[in-house]
Amino acid sequence: MPTIVSTVLVTGANRGIGLEFVRQYLLEGRRVIAACRAPERAQALNRLAEDAAARLQIVALDVTDTASVASAARVLQEQPVDVLLNCAGVMGGPGQSLGHIDYVDWAALLEVNTLGAVRVIEAFTAHLERGAGRLAVALTSGMGSIAENTSGGWVAYRTSKAALNMAVRCAAIELAARHITCLVMHPGWVRTDMGGAQAPLSAEQSVASMRRVIAGLGPGDSGAFLNYDGLPCRW
Repeated sequence: MPTIVSTVLVTGANRGIGLEFVRQYLLEGRRVIAACRAPERAQALNRLAEDAAARLQIVALDVTDTASVASAARVLQEQPVDVLLNCAGVMGGPGQSLGHIDYVDWAALLEVNTLGAVRVIEAFTAHLERGAGRLAVALTSGMGSIAENTSGGWVAYRTSKAALNMAVRCAAIELAARHITCLVMHPGWVRTDMGGAQAPLSAEQSVASMRRVIAGLGPGDSGAFLNYDGLPCRW
């Protein structure tokens, strides 16, 4: 059964891919809950709110802070969420190779990319249960694929995404009884602050493709690792 997309919750909604998801779902006529760490500084997001009227709700949510995530869940109270999109993520500094590891930076990446996504899934499980779509998607990276790693490097970022993949796979198994579908998606190499100017995909292209894939997802896809075009990625 295709995913019912009515209300979408997006983390990391103030920039990059998260902001583009907000923009495209609003254009599609959906209701969007946009979560970010500092809404008062999210200028592009607030400009979208000026045009979206009541269909866009902006909430403060810091994925690295358990209390902040719990507070956002309380603010949203009994609201159903059809699709949860965990877009918040960081890449960390350069030189993430053996002999040049910044362990403080590594811990920070794990807090955002791995623990942050799990915090959000846990806090909003009940909201997903109340929704018709019951779909949680976490944005991962092809750099989190163990099978595809042939160059090494980027240890902190790669491990944070590989750990995310495993955490979401566990969530897919554990939440199956509650009829919630969980999976990870690789958005491709995208021209954002994180992806850089040389990336071949625009945020608009990546998100448009992922939205088409998301619209067709169902329980049979739970636990999957998909590319932005819907093709399976190697773990």
